[in-house]
Amino acid sequence: MMYGFPPAKESLITLSTWQDPDSIHWSFQHVREIIPSQVIPGPDHARTLGQGEDVDLSTVPVKRLSGEESSFVDVVDQTWTDALLVVHGGRLVTERYYGGFAPETPHLLMSVSKSIVGCVAGVLADRGVLDPSAPVEQYVDEVAESGYGGATVRDLLDMRTGVLFREAYEEPEAEVRVMERSMGWRPRLDGDPLGAYAYLATLSRTSDHGGNFTYRSADTDMLGWVCERAADVRMAALVSELLWQPLGAEAPAEITCDAVGTGIHDGGISAVARDLARFGQLLLDSGRVGGRDVVPPSWLADAWNRPEDVREAFARSDNEPVLPGGWYRNQFWFVPSNAGVALVCLGIHGQMVYVNPSTGLVGVKLSSWPTAQHTASLVDTLRGFAALGARLSGD
Repeated sequence: MMYGFPPAKESLITLSTWQDPDSIHWSFQHVREIIPSQVIPGPDHARTLGQGEDVDLSTVPVKRLSGEESSFVDVVDQTWTDALLVVHGGRLVTERYYGGFAPETPHLLMSVSKSIVGCVAGVLADRGVLDPSAPVEQYVDEVAESGYGGATVRDLLDMRTGVLFREAYEEPEAEVRVMERSMGWRPRLDGDPLGAYAYLATLSRTSDHGGNFTYRSADTDMLGWVCERAADVRMAALVSELLWQPLGAEAPAEITCDAVGTGIHDGGISAVARDLARFGQLLLDSGRVGGRDVVPPSWLADAWNRPEDVREAFARSDNEPVLPGGWYRNQFWFVPSNAGVALVCLGIHGQMVYVNPSTGLVGVKLSSWPTAQHTASLVDTLRGFAALGARLSGD
């Protein structure tokens, strides 16, 4: 795709086609060429990633969702992988790139972005700038009469609002796809609101807030709006100041923005794979980098030690059969396995940051699955990282 100078018509990727199955391997590495993007600066000097001895993934057995016995290298090779990085004991033990993807190339993170925004919220809460128990309209009065009226910031963080929003990627008129038109991820149609925030203000409510967990990207966009209002700073600057610079990123990240300059908090961040490994290591180290608290340890501890109703809300959702025993808190997924509970940041089309304190493993996988969701690839990758962590930790 996109070959020639200029690209030949038959190979051209546009705003209408960039999410098509045969486009995403290229487009996820070139988002800023399709959608306006804001830069998220890093520090002047990157924090060094320690290097360890490379791991042979072919010797790590994985029991796949299909029942097949395989190896982790087979899982990686068969799940449209663009990059795979593994950090163990603070050292990079696997770094592989596929299909022309390169270490210096930013890759779209999709909903891994949500976990980054959740960390921003945690820092603001720790500084007293943001109150998770406060109603959303305390910060954004424009949504007081919308479906978000009466919801708390905590409801946003845990995706337990009662807002009517279908995350049905295969339905062109599902709310998640309509929102994409307003936020500039698809061509806007007559009558669509101009901008992500204008769209959020049109949403209605279908149930009480604080109920079951229901995955809604709109909740993260609303959370981002709340954070920006509370701090009086754009999200790109917040991520840079609160996360990217203190974690010692080696490259600027980027976030797509809509027609009025609003960052797309639910899935718009692109970053290089090594900086995701740094982010994962920060999470493994309870939010600390070089002895300094970057993300408040108490914020991460709250997510790990969730209230029982958070687990119950997840158990009643349609995610329970795929991730049994899991929960969702502070914009993170938590996934139990025989190798312990992992904190996981997930994005559609196969984006993942895997953090397991029981085995000391951080895993990063960037992918270009042809479909938004692929249950077997998700489960097999989670099992692969769990098996690798158990192997490296000697369990």
